[in-house]
Amino acid sequence: MFFEIVNDSPVSLNADCLVIGLEADGKLTPTATAVDQASNGHLSQLIKMGDLTGKAGEQQMLFNLPGIASPRVLVVGLGKSDERKDRHFRKLAKGLDATLTKLSCKHVVLALDGLASEHQDIYRQTRLLVEWISTDFYQYDTTKSKKAEPTRIEQLSIHLEESLTELGESALLDGVAISNGINAARELGNLPGNICTPTYLANKAKALESEFDTLKVKVLEEDDMDKLGMHSLLSVGRGSAEPSKLIVIKYMGGDKNDAPHVLVGKGITFDTGGISLKPGAGMDEMKFDMCGAASVLGTIEAAAEMQLPLNIIAIVAAAENMPGSKATKPGDVVTTLSGQTVEILNTDAEGRLVLCDALTYAERFKPASVIDVATLTGACIIALGHQASGLLSNNDTLAENLLKAGDYASDRAWPLPLWDEYQDLLDSNFADMANIGGRSAGTITAACFLSRFTKAYPWAHLDIAGVAWNSNGKEKGATGRCVPLLCQYLIDLAESIDMPEHDHH
Repeated sequence: MFFEIVNDSPVSLNADCLVIGLEADGKLTPTATAVDQASNGHLSQLIKMGDLTGKAGEQQMLFNLPGIASPRVLVVGLGKSDERKDRHFRKLAKGLDATLTKLSCKHVVLALDGLASEHQDIYRQTRLLVEWISTDFYQYDTTKSKKAEPTRIEQLSIHLEESLTELGESALLDGVAISNGINAARELGNLPGNICTPTYLANKAKALESEFDTLKVKVLEEDDMDKLGMHSLLSVGRGSAEPSKLIVIKYMGGDKNDAPHVLVGKGITFDTGGISLKPGAGMDEMKFDMCGAASVLGTIEAAAEMQLPLNIIAIVAAAENMPGSKATKPGDVVTTLSGQTVEILNTDAEGRLVLCDALTYAERFKPASVIDVATLTGACIIALGHQASGLLSNNDTLAENLLKAGDYASDRAWPLPLWDEYQDLLDSNFADMANIGGRSAGTITAACFLSRFTKAYPWAHLDIAGVAWNSNGKEKGATGRCVPLLCQYLIDLAESIDMPEHDHH
């Protein structure tokens, strides 16, 4: 789908469908006013008759209006101004996409006059529309014999005033890059565990390296990790025939002396729980246990596409957690790359075991910040449901910046405390620490565990267990969540360096 910004009067634009907004109580938007005038009061008449009200969620398709170049005009209800929060804005886009999918339109023009969201920010509205429409039209068909019908829409034009063209175009470019990252992350998440193995993730990184000359990839094999002393990460994949990998992708868009920002992703390509075997029901969804890694890969791809003036390093800790004769057993003690020892009381708390070595490895890059992303704890779903990612951090400024980025990108996170008092729950009689802290505060104790390996730099942990995938029926599949938040965080950093073409606030 090709996106563009157009300035000509929507009335004269010759597309297959023109989409316009109507506010609550039949209040005409500027474009609706122009359409009404050109069509001799056609809309006013429908409003008078009560067929058009402008209430949120309303859609009415009108055909062959006199004086309008497009044969179809879709009128969408914007509702009252306080009904235009992100939730409503998202619903509006979804409803629009559902309607457009059924039509045989090649070219659609959206002329919503910047009124679809309560935020007057045109850059944001435009970018979110691009992201949401692109991701709504994503269809998974890789492992189906019958391929999905390609979307019939080839061109989507967004109408803006001429003075806003440049802003709109930067929103388009960023939106397309971010939605490519989201859909790349979803594709990896949706692939089954017998295809998407640690080796597959490493090959995916190498494919990105050949696509962007700003990316350099290094893959550490089990022997390399063994020599370094990453015995915690290696312990997770011991029961599996699939070799574990540590994948390092460097994007150097900044000065070579700039400290890099590091993103670390949990890449458990399938999680049986190991010897602490999970129950069978719903275990197929454990192919999604690498969604943190997928979002980190999607983010660095988007950053490379946006050509952000930063140095970014993505580290993916990839392993498959299986019960085999060589598998780690409850009670085993391993030595991490940091030299600290861990008693593994539960082999199903494996994400933190791969992440802790990756976080120690990140130290060698002298990072400006480190963010890890992981489908880490079921407890996070109990705490925050399927709306927000859990956020824990050792640095208030970093946490604040991530929360702000999540709000702006409509991909929100919410903070949980990382107080010292919780650390005692990880005490062990047989090692420096245990890998679980009991039933209470599971998300927090998991982060407490990781915090012991991140003392050297500002660090934040995003627990995406509740948001990384949907479990329901037709909606079942990976969401690509955290790619928008992470991309926004990086865009904000780029702006603070003062990059004129990204200056939208």
